Amino acid sequence: MTNQAIIRVQRFNPDVDEKPYWQNFTVAVTDETTLLNALQEVKTTQDGSLTFRKSCRHAICGSCAMNVNGRNLLVCNTPLRKMLDSRGVVEIRPLPYLPIIKDLVVDRTAFWEQYLAVKPWLIPPEMEAEKEYRMSQEEVDALHEAETCIMCGACYSACPVIATNKRYLGPHALQKAFQRVMDPRDGGLAERLDMLEQDHYGIYNCHTITECITACPKGLNPARAISMLRYLAMRREQFEAERVERQKGLVG
Repeated sequence: MTNQAIIRVQRFNPDVDEKPYWQNFTVAVTDETTLLNALQEVKTTQDGSLTFRKSCRHAICGSCAMNVNGRNLLVCNTPLRKMLDSRGVVEIRPLPYLPIIKDLVVDRTAFWEQYLAVKPWLIPPEMEAEKEYRMSQEEVDALHEAETCIMCGACYSACPVIATNKRYLGPHALQKAFQRVMDPRDGGLAERLDMLEQDHYGIYNCHTITECITACPKGLNPARAISMLRYLAMRREQFEAERVERQKGLVG
């Protein structure tokens, strides 16, 4: 078992480089070494100009999402040895389909704009409870998956639709929209469904390629959420009527 690894990093500084290029670095590897450890070792001891994002180091913040050997993942909790090929090499690129700011750091402006477009916050219903909204445990459980999303961008930049249609909301935003559509406390159901059904923008632009499922480091299923939104849109009139009745029970 090798004690050294070659970290092959895609470099690009738009201020000085005409196009991206590859650079190899050799680092020591143990069973405890993560990809983030390796990148930090390179930056600390070999090339301080290497640029990447990191923060919590516990797969919670989503800052360190990158493309490793062609797959989007979080480098903070991925063992280096697991990703080495037969030559002891691993290739690390920035997330695809996003403008490169420098090296492994991408511009996530479009990602956040799509997220904000779905109004991921709770819109209060017209009928306000005097004390608290009394949700069932089943309703709380239905929201759990969307709440688990850490907004790392791995699913967004793995989606082939994003590569060709920048207006498409993307799996991350639609997963968060699903959370609010399914929340019985939300008073913006009609507004949300109007937006999600727009051409070239929402739920009908998903091609169900399911790359978002493969890319998600939390094991979530945005494609399932999008399919459910399509189903609810098809029975919209009934769903909206059910929501009105449910909200009467929420405040009781």
